[in-house]
Amino acid sequence: MKPVKFLLLLMAFTGVQQMAFSQTWQLVWADEFNGSIGPDWVFETGGGGWGNNELEYYRRENATIENNQLVITAKRESFGGYNYTSTRMKTQGRKSWTYGKIEARIAIPAFSGAWPAFWMLGDNISTVNWPACGEIDIMEHVNNDPNAVGTIHWQGPDGGHASYGSSTPVNVTGYHTYTIEWNPSSIKWFVDGVQYNEANIANNINSTEEFHRNFFILLNFAIGGNWPGFNIDNNAFPAKMYVDWVHVYQGGGTNPPPTWSQTVQAESYSSMLGVQTETTTDAGGGQNVGYIETGDWMAYNSITIPTSGSYKIEYRVASLNGGGRLSQDLNAGSIVLGAVDVPNTGGWQNWTTISQTVNINAGTYNFGIYAASGGWNINWFRITKL
Repeated sequence: MKPVKFLLLLMAFTGVQQMAFSQTWQLVWADEFNGSIGPDWVFETGGGGWGNNELEYYRRENATIENNQLVITAKRESFGGYNYTSTRMKTQGRKSWTYGKIEARIAIPAFSGAWPAFWMLGDNISTVNWPACGEIDIMEHVNNDPNAVGTIHWQGPDGGHASYGSSTPVNVTGYHTYTIEWNPSSIKWFVDGVQYNEANIANNINSTEEFHRNFFILLNFAIGGNWPGFNIDNNAFPAKMYVDWVHVYQGGGTNPPPTWSQTVQAESYSSMLGVQTETTTDAGGGQNVGYIETGDWMAYNSITIPTSGSYKIEYRVASLNGGGRLSQDLNAGSIVLGAVDVPNTGGWQNWTTISQTVNINAGTYNFGIYAASGGWNINWFRITKL
């Protein structure tokens, strides 16, 4: 959990492909926080943030269970010579893993001085220290920034600190699933199943051998420090970080048959009524469709569904006020697939992914998106065979 710096050389981001193999993941460890905090967590105590110049004192007492969720509460109170308290917890010495899919469902506050994180450190930190042990930040967020950040840190080819990361706009105060998928070739970052970053670690490129060893998990909520700074909004306390669950999966068996998927950029419509395009800050850049009012629509011609069956349709949307509703149909409304509500994401460029499951017969169609209720933006939609 160090300030982000970027090493861009020889790192790779891979775009979405229409035909990809899915890893068979097997759940190997979890804490659902159903009534209690599991036995595999170790609580660190102390102040200063282990080199980050944080302003809180970490205590076990600030971690509680509410409604079957872990709650880390940052408080404005004097303890141990510090003006704030919070919690930092880890699985070090109890559970660690090499490779896998590691994810948690988390909601966090956003205010000046806030620095919550879900991250990992190498098991050998006690012998080689940081950054030689390696660090994988699955999710970090500072202050009121609109972005969640995913980063790796390690000891680079010159023996110094190296890092590589990226960010994606997220309405962090809502619940999101933050994920990495980590294998011998790469580490990929996802929010709600949508990939936004990838680091190449194949063949120890750029001295990334640290990332082929065991790592343990950490959860913490820092106040102030080198990255967020020291301007603290004291009106935000007590502030709570909610963790619904933490899951660790590892691969097993053979990969299943390929899954068909097609992503359609919203601005690539064949025809439309009432909408406009604008530059987006969502992952991947480009444009999104905005200024959508009730009754507006977009049509996308000649999309071929390969086989009859169930399909998941995902929509990448943003809305300042929420309350919108979009529906999807085929062939100018002759087949209605269904409708989904668009939530309040906290801003016109704070993106989230919503979805519905529908049945579609094989064939080539003109897909339509209709604004049953306006007040939202859309960046893309994705059709995936289930």
